[in-house]
Amino acid sequence: MKLKKELGLFDVFAVSTGAMFSSGFFLLPGLAAQYTGPSVILAYFLAGILILPSMFSVAEISTALPRSGGAYFFLDRSLGPMMGTIGGIGTYIALLLKTAFALVGIGAYGAIFWDVPIKETAVVFAVLFAILNIFGARKSSGIQKIFVIGLLIVLGAFIADGFWNIFSGNNPSIVFDQNDYNPFFTGGLDGLVFTTGFVFVSFLGLTQIASVAEEIKNPERNIPLGMGLSLLVTALIYVLGVFIMVSVIGNEALSKDLSPAATAVEHLFGWLPEKAGLYIIVIAALFAFASTGNAGILATSRYPLAMGRDKLFSKKFSKISRWGTPVPAILLTAALIVLFIIVLTEEGIVKLASTFQLFIFMVINFSVIVFRNSKIASYDPGYHSPLYPWMQLFGIISSLALMFYMGWGALAFTLATIVLAYVWYMFFVRSKVKREGAIYHWFALLGKHQHDELENEFMMILREKGLRQDDTFNQTVVRSQIHIVNYTIFEDLVQEMANAIALELNVDDKILCEEFLKTTPIDPALVIPEVSLLYAKQPHISHPVLHIALCAEGIEKPIEKDGLISKENIRIFFFLVNDQNNPKEQLRMLSSILNIAERDHFIKDVFSAKTARKIVEYLLHDKRYISFSLTKNEPSHILINKKLMEVSFPKDVLVVFIDRKNTSFAPKGNTVLLENDVLTIVGEPKSINILYDKFILSE
Repeated sequence: MKLKKELGLFDVFAVSTGAMFSSGFFLLPGLAAQYTGPSVILAYFLAGILILPSMFSVAEISTALPRSGGAYFFLDRSLGPMMGTIGGIGTYIALLLKTAFALVGIGAYGAIFWDVPIKETAVVFAVLFAILNIFGARKSSGIQKIFVIGLLIVLGAFIADGFWNIFSGNNPSIVFDQNDYNPFFTGGLDGLVFTTGFVFVSFLGLTQIASVAEEIKNPERNIPLGMGLSLLVTALIYVLGVFIMVSVIGNEALSKDLSPAATAVEHLFGWLPEKAGLYIIVIAALFAFASTGNAGILATSRYPLAMGRDKLFSKKFSKISRWGTPVPAILLTAALIVLFIIVLTEEGIVKLASTFQLFIFMVINFSVIVFRNSKIASYDPGYHSPLYPWMQLFGIISSLALMFYMGWGALAFTLATIVLAYVWYMFFVRSKVKREGAIYHWFALLGKHQHDELENEFMMILREKGLRQDDTFNQTVVRSQIHIVNYTIFEDLVQEMANAIALELNVDDKILCEEFLKTTPIDPALVIPEVSLLYAKQPHISHPVLHIALCAEGIEKPIEKDGLISKENIRIFFFLVNDQNNPKEQLRMLSSILNIAERDHFIKDVFSAKTARKIVEYLLHDKRYISFSLTKNEPSHILINKKLMEVSFPKDVLVVFIDRKNTSFAPKGNTVLLENDVLTIVGEPKSINILYDKFILSE
């Protein structure tokens, strides 16, 4: 069972933003200021800059491979299962610690006004958020959006009121004094670099969205846009908020303050009743810690899910409940968080988690380089990292430098985690997993072994992602030619189709025939009973070409599988030719053809169609789009000679193009519909079904 795609752009923004706000704003500024003084403001800014390479890399891989598991899945598929195990277990532990720390923060800030035990309160909220996540990511992200909206409102008010008090001169207790910023670097360059690494943990939640990428609608748009907006908003609030704390509290007092936001607010919001500002900031802190805790359980629980799928953990953790959520993985995550809350202290957790995460970011940046150089055709990201590969190299070097500045204790923790994960891989995983990463495809360029199953898996992911808006699949199907054939020899059919397509494209039929007969690593992913997909690429062709051959009795085609050659009776052949400069579009088109061919009763429906036009209309009928011709003797005759604006279509559909005498164009409201026009319409599934019943099914 697959996870539901329920998360939109604002969900992505909310999960990323919610996972970042907590200790980074309400606790760390005071701790960080003791190492670098007022330049703690600059440290937050630099940390936001230094996470950019990792954000770009995670966004690229997530849009190519939207799968649960985040860093684990990326590292496993790029560098192999050993690095996947190390990265998965290590990141899982780091996120567990970060989430546990956030939940402890709920108890700590709650104890300011209410007599509640800190750790017991944290445990209660861990259980509560686990229950929310069990009943669906949509419900969990709905709560997350409430947390984030409330938090942004309060922090926005904190910043606005802080700036007004600092620069207006109306508050005698707050006067902007440049001497408060002298010296700006109390710890010198070393102090600034260390502090940048120290507050780096504040931004770690940014890439956490990758672990729920499988549940995101339109990931190619929503993941990079949501992450980018989240980083922009969060960095702005961090920098401005810390500036207010430094200006209001002063560097000396700030460096000794464990609750600087609460201290600063005592001088602000003078227009509110006494202590109202303090209540507001405590509520904001509770929003922040609750937001991070909830987002942490949502994202962290997807690690055992992904590792269970790949046999790195027990298969039980890969089970999806009737609510569309991984209940065993959520329960394990919640149980470990509760354990950490009970047995560990807060001190040093953030530093240890940050150091290991820097290591993960380093290898994720390297993973993008591996994927790009592997030349795997089905690695098809909808978003490409800018300034490749310099952006990734900068991310690798900066992460490594910050790791060493974090100290030997944190490095020892990272090394110990790596060793434990390696031992787990050697004794539990290695014998079960027969898979290699994309790095072997890179090595294949040097004559080394590669793992062809990886291309098949990426092809399956490509199928789930579907077409892009600028793909010309619909137009290609409309222009397709249908052939009724009676061949008995497969090679004769291929030669005939190559001749027909070569004549249409003015290319060499022999080269085309050779390409159709050639086998590739993705062929096993293109297998459907009684259906065969043959494809080729040619230089400088203006548009893709599709020919479909139908043979009622079937033709025996040689099939190679696991080194053995057998024959399969094929009744429907698709011959697709694309421009060689756009191989990714060809893969997306092949994926769409596969999805069509997997419809129930596909063979029967195609052969029962009375005309070639009916076959085309059947192929184009989808949940969200439909195509049909305007013919006098069919229900669509009522549209002939009408202006498009005069036609009463459902309000949530759009006629995207009209095919008229071998030309396609986007219509306008005053376009007159003519006989034999072919309309392609997109819209909501319910409305598309209405049109299908009215203009096609009733024929």
